Amino acid sequence: MSEPLVFLPGMMCDARVFAPQVTALSRDHVVTVAPITLGERIEEIASAILPLLPHKFALAGLSMGGIVAMEILRKAPDRVTRLALMDTNALAETPASAAAYEPLIIGAKAGRLDDMMRQMMRPEYLAPGSQRVEVLNSFLEMARDLGPDVFIRQIRALQRRRDQQATLRKCKCPTLVMCGELDGLTPLKRHTFMADLIPYADLKVISDAGHLPTLEQPERVTAVLRDWLKQPLVLRA
Repeated sequence: MSEPLVFLPGMMCDARVFAPQVTALSRDHVVTVAPITLGERIEEIASAILPLLPHKFALAGLSMGGIVAMEILRKAPDRVTRLALMDTNALAETPASAAAYEPLIIGAKAGRLDDMMRQMMRPEYLAPGSQRVEVLNSFLEMARDLGPDVFIRQIRALQRRRDQQATLRKCKCPTLVMCGELDGLTPLKRHTFMADLIPYADLKVISDAGHLPTLEQPERVTAVLRDWLKQPLVLRA
């Protein structure tokens, strides 16, 4: 059996965003989904998770979960045996983009969480097709269950997040960078940029998928993750 696998969900998501992968991979792996809901800084979220994780583990983060995964790698590089970054972003917010989040916080405090979530996850961020409405509805259900307090904390954490380019340049474990081909929120060019920073990173593009490929194309994502988990831990010289 390979090392334990830890999933980190995206913003306002929980284990349901990885349900197909957990179901398939838990047949022959120890699988955990850790929450990214505690703390108003990415550093605080990572610090809260780390004591609860195995001594060494494979780490896969989606969207905001990928941002937390990079911080865990920065804090504890010797504990992360392999890394998967999915539909995420290594760069810090600019002052302008950080300020653009403020109306979302105001809306959530005013009881309009659904409206704010629809602004955060627009239909065009996902692949077109019959599954788009179903995936959006699944996302909104997770967001409602987590509630406005989590939303506001996560927004604050994103506003203050650090640039992780230096962390990725130092990465020494087998790394998968995955992106939905039609991701309108964190597009392919950002993932190509991340993959270029990481020694020997493997870039995989999931066709007919957008920002939530784990739900949009679950079987393809699971197959890519299986291949990543089978990679030898010793990188090429």
